[in-house]
Amino acid sequence: MRTKTVGLRSTRRGLRGTLLGMTAAAALLTATACQSSGGEDNAAPSASAPAGESTSKSAEPSGGSGAATGTGSDGPADGTTGDSGETGGGNGTHHRDCEVTDLRTAVELQDPPGETPRHFLLSVTNGDKEPCVLNESPLVRLGAGDDASVVETLGEPDTEPVVVEGDGTAYAGLYVFGNDEGGEAEYDRADRFTATLVAGEGTELNGTLVFGLPGGLSSVSYDDAARVNGWAGTEGLAMRAINEL
Repeated sequence: MRTKTVGLRSTRRGLRGTLLGMTAAAALLTATACQSSGGEDNAAPSASAPAGESTSKSAEPSGGSGAATGTGSDGPADGTTGDSGETGGGNGTHHRDCEVTDLRTAVELQDPPGETPRHFLLSVTNGDKEPCVLNESPLVRLGAGDDASVVETLGEPDTEPVVVEGDGTAYAGLYVFGNDEGGEAEYDRADRFTATLVAGEGTELNGTLVFGLPGGLSSVSYDDAARVNGWAGTEGLAMRAINEL
């Protein structure tokens, strides 16, 4: 625009005016080209910075995706616990919950012959080739049916899952009777024990196991002192606290 304006005002000056106008136009074009070149040079760093940022941010989802399939403290950023690798419905392992159809049950009396039956060892053996998980303490009843007495857990329930390998065995200790009175007193009696499995979420029931009494016992007395301890990976862990009752 400047070049055109200068040319119009110099019509009376002839060739000199024309030359001046051409000189001014050339200078203006030169200045414009320099500014344009300088602008491109200045823009280059600002363009490279977002490129660096983009590379860093694209690496974060990659790390998050890897963490999501593992276990430990490196969980996804959204606060989940990495359960995407689990097949047991949230039991904290990569193994499924045990099902009653997989397990064989057994009961052993722990008291010497002639003493009142009080202490029992409950065992479950995984008949499947693949490991499975027992969650928390079993919901033990003294008898059959939902109206049978429920046994309280001894101490704080252990919420750590127990992985039972194929053909492996897990244990729970059971104490049923705390009264020392003899004579003709009558007490509630049970002819079997049952244990309801707890699902990995801790809120669902996963089937009920039936434990027949050991040979020679048709029924046992029980009272409010009854307690259960388990699941545990060894007999000693299951019975240690129970034997102190």
